[in-house]
Amino acid sequence: MGAIISLPVSMAGTFAASCLGGCCSNAITKSVSSLGSSSLGTRLLYAMWLLINSIISWISMSANKSILWPGKTCTKTGECGFFTVHRLNFALGLMHLLLASVLTNVKSTKDPRAVLQNSWWTLKFIFYLLFIVISFLLPNNFYVTFSKWVSVPAGAVFILVGLILLVDFAYEWAETCIYHVEMEDENSSFWKKILIIGTTVMYAGSLAMLIVMLVLFTHSGCNMNIAAVSVNVILTLVITSLSVHPEVQRANPKCGLAQSSMVSIYCTYLTMSAMVSEPDDKMCNPLVRSSGTRNASIVLGSIFTFVAIAYTTTRAAANSALQGTNDNGPIFLEDDIEYTGLGGQSRNQLRYDAIRQAVDEGSLPESALYDATWIGTPHGNTADDVHNDDELYGTKYNYSLFHVIFFIATQWIAILLTINVTQDDVGDFIPVGRTYFYSWVKIISAWICYCLYGWTIVAPIMIPDRFDFDGVY
Repeated sequence: MGAIISLPVSMAGTFAASCLGGCCSNAITKSVSSLGSSSLGTRLLYAMWLLINSIISWISMSANKSILWPGKTCTKTGECGFFTVHRLNFALGLMHLLLASVLTNVKSTKDPRAVLQNSWWTLKFIFYLLFIVISFLLPNNFYVTFSKWVSVPAGAVFILVGLILLVDFAYEWAETCIYHVEMEDENSSFWKKILIIGTTVMYAGSLAMLIVMLVLFTHSGCNMNIAAVSVNVILTLVITSLSVHPEVQRANPKCGLAQSSMVSIYCTYLTMSAMVSEPDDKMCNPLVRSSGTRNASIVLGSIFTFVAIAYTTTRAAANSALQGTNDNGPIFLEDDIEYTGLGGQSRNQLRYDAIRQAVDEGSLPESALYDATWIGTPHGNTADDVHNDDELYGTKYNYSLFHVIFFIATQWIAILLTINVTQDDVGDFIPVGRTYFYSWVKIISAWICYCLYGWTIVAPIMIPDRFDFDGVY
């Protein structure tokens, strides 16, 4: 009798669970598909994938146990933290290299290969799992060699890419503000305040971090910290002085205090972050001794690091300073057979040439070169197609370069998690980057960033033939 009574209930529960599972699966699939329909959504999905892979790698490094075979030791299965991290990132990196090779020279979503970039997520996830299986079949010695000759150089390249992006963003931010100020419309005063307040706040932030470093991290015997702070102050003063020098202003009117303040606060932050990341064996990092919120700070700091890497990777692929352009410019312009203008140019090419001239003269921001809304609706496509697919006329970024950058990001994460890292004395999680190696990486990265920005300041004076700012402002 009990079985008879419980049967309808069990059937109803099973039916409800199946429907709920199907609905959830359908909702997730539709959400991923809708995100993948735009170039930004696609890049965000890849960044989320990298973030999840990084967190799993970090957990496996912290656990340092056999996950796939709990009954065996990690030494016997080859799953000990170091090798698991490299296997997971090798698998994801291999998938990005495969996509980079397949998507070479894709110029718009009209290319059938573009569907591999923006959809087919289930297929790509299956390949990712397949590569993970393959990665566990490879011997441990392979990853020792791979880490030395591939992961470390790739990590160095990734750091350099991030620094180039920072310098480029500093110029982009300042030029955008100046452009709106010189428009002399009702919003000009707002943009002027943004420029002045932003510059002041960033210099004030640099000074505040400098005071914190002097108070907390530069005690007697902390030679590394004292040297890092001293060099950072000197380089800040140098780039600030150069950016307002009359000779530099004549040769390069685009540079100024706005860019210098952004470079200064970023490099000062890197320097302070290096001191926060160092071990406390020399009693130079008092923050490590605070055990009250140790686990929370390690977890939040690690996740922030992974998010920052994913953001840098996503932004790098679509940045004009790094990506290659198509044959016809940032936007691929196909032939327009309805009408040809002077010299056999299509209407779209004439429009693009006019916009490029306006950008060169400073009348429009550079982002106008990447906006394809002015091209019009092509034959065989509706307005909805154009709205849902922002790469119908031309890709917003180089697909192959995008995946190459993601590959080097996976290798940098592998190095970051495995070089000279030991289990903390207190807590269950390994702090990401709490090594002298990572501290020196940050300090030297700050110095390189100063040098990169300094070169952009003095280059127009040293090689004026390659720079022409006439009529920019």
